[in-house]
Amino acid sequence: MGILQPRAMLRETYEVERFLGEGAFAEVYRVKHRFLGRQALKVMKRTGMSMADIQEMLGEAILLSRIGHPNIVRVFDANVFDTETGPCGYFTMEYVAGGSLQKFWQSFGANLIPVATVLDLIKQVCRGLALAHNESPPIVHRDIKPQNILVGYEAEGLRARVSDFGLAKAVNPLTLLATTAGTVAFKPPEAFAEKQGDSCASDVWAIGATLYMLLTDKLPFDRAAVSDNAPPRTTALLVPPSRINPNVTTSLDRVLERALRADSRERYQNAGELLQAIEAAETAKLPAATARSTADGGSKAALGDYSATDEEEAKRLAAKALDCRRTGRLTEAADIMEECFNKSSALRDKYTEAVKLWRRGIAM
Repeated sequence: MGILQPRAMLRETYEVERFLGEGAFAEVYRVKHRFLGRQALKVMKRTGMSMADIQEMLGEAILLSRIGHPNIVRVFDANVFDTETGPCGYFTMEYVAGGSLQKFWQSFGANLIPVATVLDLIKQVCRGLALAHNESPPIVHRDIKPQNILVGYEAEGLRARVSDFGLAKAVNPLTLLATTAGTVAFKPPEAFAEKQGDSCASDVWAIGATLYMLLTDKLPFDRAAVSDNAPPRTTALLVPPSRINPNVTTSLDRVLERALRADSRERYQNAGELLQAIEAAETAKLPAATARSTADGGSKAALGDYSATDEEEAKRLAAKALDCRRTGRLTEAADIMEECFNKSSALRDKYTEAVKLWRRGIAM
């Protein structure tokens, strides 16, 4: 049973609508603010902490609420509420109906995401992280992975937002590796050293691993016979993504080869440098065609088993979204349709432009 239940009221301000998911140390809920509409609320699983401990857990989230960047999830509020076992910390952030980059990736099924779309999203991630990396001292994320990048549609198109900044600092870094499927695949080699050495270059490795997976439907290095608390085998040569996806250029191969080097000193040293390299690699015209996945089984299996798309549920959600559109509830219509997209790539293709119009307040 979760910490919060549907229809519960938190501090007379937030009505809990539904459970969204959980990570190593927090649960996430969709809530409705009494004045400001839908938000996402993250509740720390550990209750009864001292106020100093809670402040440490929430400290970087609070810091990021003051920085502000369109590609970093916005934090609105941070506070505590009482439970039977003591105070519990939480914070609220913007709700992204489309969910995580992992869900977006999986929704394409046996097809690879178009390269131009992949690069657009990864460049947005780099822009957000570049701001954090330029802070003094730099803010290192430490847990970049598809589950911690949110993707949603706005009037101008897709927007990526990096979430879960700083929360990993309050726990043993190895604890994170065994708690969420796929996490270990996005940890740089130095994360497994006896003396943990996180840096901006560590985030670069994680972005590179994410980019590689989006382009190829494969993880960059072999994980066979590797335990959850051991690093991927990074000693083998990286297979250039262009050998797997013909729409990837050799220039992009070179960017990934450097981003994924085992020695952190040989990588791009921060997200800004990686962004510049990707933009330079884009000088070659990118094919518009969608390639077929060559991953094992022709599907998105790189992060383990996942539920196949449910076309019937997708059609039900699409009908519900269209009904909301007919009655003028355009924001709700767009939110529901984005949930539908994660279950049907065909409906994503059909209604993407409609969702962008709904986000502009145009009922087409």
